[in-house]
Amino acid sequence: MTSHAQDYPAGACIPSHRHARAQLLYAAAGTMTVTAESGSWVIPADRALWIPPGVGHAIRVGAKLAMRTLYVAPGAAAGLPRQCRVLQVTPLLRELVLAATALGARESGSRARRIRALILDELRQIPAMPLYLPTARSVRLQKVTTALAADPADRRTLGQWAREAGMSPRNLARAFLKETGLGFRLYRRQARLLAALERLAAGRPVTGVALDLGYDSPSAFIAMFRRALGATPKRYFGTAASPGRASPGRA
Repeated sequence: MTSHAQDYPAGACIPSHRHARAQLLYAAAGTMTVTAESGSWVIPADRALWIPPGVGHAIRVGAKLAMRTLYVAPGAAAGLPRQCRVLQVTPLLRELVLAATALGARESGSRARRIRALILDELRQIPAMPLYLPTARSVRLQKVTTALAADPADRRTLGQWAREAGMSPRNLARAFLKETGLGFRLYRRQARLLAALERLAAGRPVTGVALDLGYDSPSAFIAMFRRALGATPKRYFGTAASPGRASPGRA
């Protein structure tokens, strides 16, 4: 395992690339959106994205980002996910990642080995978070999903989207389930959730985000957010801490 620390300004973009090693991309502060062939993931502060070896991905920075990256040799990644996954970073894992980053890439003493082994053990215990928007495979469905990702507030119905895609409503509904694993409504809700995370992380007020994303009221938006992530936006983003400092208690 090796590590790397780098900060990026808001709006920075890292073009598509891949690594022979697996990666843990940790947002110690700020937010980033990672896009790969299979979909896109939003990673707010105190969350991380696990990327298996060889997966091409691009990164777009939302709020000013303190990225802490661990590179894990394929042989050390046994038992870890074979697909990209967003992970909730526990207080223990946070401190371990920061300690590993402080060690530097060439440190190989017994303390370094223990820290790195404990990181891998901790990663195997953490469940994935639902911060993922799948990519459609067919051209006709991509027309719909691309439009929804670009404008999650679009209120067109399944029937209206079906006409736009040149499909029957039934076939469009089947295509959503087959290609993304989500029904139409769930896909649109997920697109809105990820868009909300980017806006909220950038400091936008909840009311403005709710209205921008097509919700009739802030309370309806907050209810959706809580169902998806288990906390209100205020409490969810209140868990983030600045890089290099201990994380406060989680909601």
